[in-house]
Amino acid sequence: MSEETNKPEESDDSLHTSVPVTGMYKDWFLDYASYVILERAVPAIEDGLKPVQRRILHAMKEMDDGRFNKVANIIGQSMQYHPHGDASIGDAIVNLGQKDLLIETQGNWGDIRTGDSAAAARYIEARLSKFALEVVFNPQTTEWQLSYDGRKREPVTLPVKFPLLLAQGVEGIAVGLSTKILPHNFIELIEGSIEILKGNKTNVLPDFLTGGLADFSEYNEGVRGGKVKVRARIEEEDSKTLLIKEIPYGTTTDSLIDSILKANDKGKIKIKKVVDNTAKDVEIQVHLAPGTSPDVTIDALYAFTDCEVSISPNACVIIEDKPVFLSVNRILEYNTKQTKALLKRELEIRKAELMEKLLFSSLEKIFIENRIYRDIEECTTWDAVLEAIDQGLEPYKPDFYREIVQDDLIRLTEIRIKRISKFDTFKADELMRKLQEELKEVNYNLRHLTEYAIKYYQNLLAKYGKGRERKTEIRAFDTIQASVVAANNAKLYVNRKDGFVGFGLKKEEFVCDCSDLDDIIVIRKDGKMMVSKIQDKNFMGKDILHVGIYRKTDERLTFNMIYLDGASGRAMVKRFQPGGVTRDKEYDLTKGTKGSKTLYLTANPNGEAEIITVYLTQGAKARVKVFDFEFASIEIKGRGAGGNILTRYPVRKIQLKMEGVSTLGGLDIYYDPVVGRLNTDQRGNLIGNFLGEDKILVCYKSGEYELTNFELTNRYEPKEVLLIEKFEPENVLSAVYYDGGSKTYYVKRFMIETTSLNKKFNFITDHRSSYLKVISSEKQPQVMARVLKGKEEETLEYDLDMIIDVKGWKAMGNKLSTYDVKEVSLIVPEKAPTEEKGEGDGSEASDDEDLEVGSTIDLSPKNDDEEQLGLF
Repeated sequence: MSEETNKPEESDDSLHTSVPVTGMYKDWFLDYASYVILERAVPAIEDGLKPVQRRILHAMKEMDDGRFNKVANIIGQSMQYHPHGDASIGDAIVNLGQKDLLIETQGNWGDIRTGDSAAAARYIEARLSKFALEVVFNPQTTEWQLSYDGRKREPVTLPVKFPLLLAQGVEGIAVGLSTKILPHNFIELIEGSIEILKGNKTNVLPDFLTGGLADFSEYNEGVRGGKVKVRARIEEEDSKTLLIKEIPYGTTTDSLIDSILKANDKGKIKIKKVVDNTAKDVEIQVHLAPGTSPDVTIDALYAFTDCEVSISPNACVIIEDKPVFLSVNRILEYNTKQTKALLKRELEIRKAELMEKLLFSSLEKIFIENRIYRDIEECTTWDAVLEAIDQGLEPYKPDFYREIVQDDLIRLTEIRIKRISKFDTFKADELMRKLQEELKEVNYNLRHLTEYAIKYYQNLLAKYGKGRERKTEIRAFDTIQASVVAANNAKLYVNRKDGFVGFGLKKEEFVCDCSDLDDIIVIRKDGKMMVSKIQDKNFMGKDILHVGIYRKTDERLTFNMIYLDGASGRAMVKRFQPGGVTRDKEYDLTKGTKGSKTLYLTANPNGEAEIITVYLTQGAKARVKVFDFEFASIEIKGRGAGGNILTRYPVRKIQLKMEGVSTLGGLDIYYDPVVGRLNTDQRGNLIGNFLGEDKILVCYKSGEYELTNFELTNRYEPKEVLLIEKFEPENVLSAVYYDGGSKTYYVKRFMIETTSLNKKFNFITDHRSSYLKVISSEKQPQVMARVLKGKEEETLEYDLDMIIDVKGWKAMGNKLSTYDVKEVSLIVPEKAPTEEKGEGDGSEASDDEDLEVGSTIDLSPKNDDEEQLGLF
């Protein structure tokens, strides 16, 4: 035996390289993560498609014969390229079909609004849309690679000449990475690409097939950290019924209804029932409980249900086999430049084709007209034939754009005798002329590539833009405070002596109805104030004098307080508002000295100032031991202010003598036409100063008016409101409206005669095409009308108060003009400039300032040294 034969066998372990388990996990994890990112979850920026989508479209192009194919057959064809199961391919086809852009569908493809799934693949059919055939495919500009098993070719990316990624949107979760690009509007993307080609900046915003309303103020161009708020479109059918007409993106009618029912079960909203009438269009009826405000319920639906959802975009795409985070505007710029480059490549290919056609047409003409074909009759070998043709063409070679090669000579030999005998020089010249004209056009387009790309986009818009208008309305949303709109689903109780507050103390003193989202404010006998979240049972300190609901935004709640200062023994009086607080923190309403305590306290929701009677002790040295005090005589300060001296002597008791009225004056109410809400923050237009029973008059484009209160929870549809102002019963309204029946503009003047709140009254004709054009409460309203006199247009001014007298609100009115009126607009009178206040007007002392004796009130006899304020 040889030495090798005698060598002992090596152990099995020596046959394998030793690799630590941690190293194996690291390599395997990175390989798997890279595969999922690149091959499954994240789209390529070039065509905006994931691999499965690209392979489906490629398979459908191979199958395309203009007719529909069973989706089951498309799945089978796609499996030649996609190494995964049929379920994933089927789901991807349905997803593409529901986006209604690349695939035309036939059969039951499900409904993204209701969440209904598509029928089985064997029952539904699909084919490529005309749009897809035009913008997605071009074998000449496609880069190819072998399929997973090496049997077929598939595209690396498809040469898409359109921002398909942004039009369809995409969502994918990979390993340690995700992408979420929201769908954008077809028309706006094309218009944005045109603006980019013109050298302008653009900003595209998402658009959803489900419609709805969306606030894109925090969209941040779709990059990480951005946010989009989407709301359902909710309409008020009547005072007892709400209609949900469009739903937020990412929800379904079923999921939306479930969220409403859950919110109702938790007591966040109060409804009787929900009815789903969705068919061709979404319609969900929400029937309200008796006594429930429709406006507050709409806010509650947005606050507690899926009627409002927040979407966080995360634009991530594959560029050169790497995931990259880009803004949607950068993606649009990339796709636009890519489209321009693809168009250039197509023009170059077409130019080469035309050059070759011109070359061969010229060769053919020379070959036939100069009878070069006769020179080959004597040739006995193939080489001699080619040599003869080449010599015959020799005088013309300098005129060709390239060298004549052997393949050109061979093509000439393939011309049939029949073609030579019937050769028509005129037709040949005409063909060459058309080729030259087309070549000239191609060269022009290459020199003016940007202009050519713009025309390409404009052509797409003209051919495919119809019916693709924006579905989601862009809005600015107001902030809804959940605690304000939550239904009162609990009751607040208090044990004043022991200091417990909550909704679980059902045997104790009832305070008020409340929500489990509310904050509770407590003021105790020791002069401490505290705000805490409502709980089942919460200890907030013994000897509670006041307990109620705390509203952070309430700027009118005012406390009238008298307390004993423990250090000086004086009775101090103050008026204050609670202001902003930190939960569960005690705030001292007295000076904080030992022995201080509250003697008198009232909470006044509208800043009322009552009159009280103060009784001093019998042993007090003051001559006047009983006197009245009016809280209106002191100013409202901050909660930290020390207050004014009421008396230096001991107080026996304090009694209410007379209820007071508000000292805060009216409330300035503003209307924000962007969000359609009332506010006191000076946003929008000032409607007026409101007190107690004042009302708001709203006139709508539909020709209806409505009286409402001035609650800040009221909602008004901005696009429908034509006039909103403080209601003055003596005001005369002047209106110009279009009567759909006679197709004529009418004018009428009337006063509001109804008093019902939250009920709409129609004051124009009830024809479905009638609408209100102009309305004003000015004393002498004027309108400008564009009228047709004969064949010429003229602009005329009309004084409405001169055309018609004041009549009843149901009167039809008079015709505005004897001429054919084309347009009417209100002439807004110029307002006189208002005089500005001086710097010192309306100045007040700071909230934390302790007022000295006699600084605010002085009711004392001036000749008594001891009784400086006359109360003591």
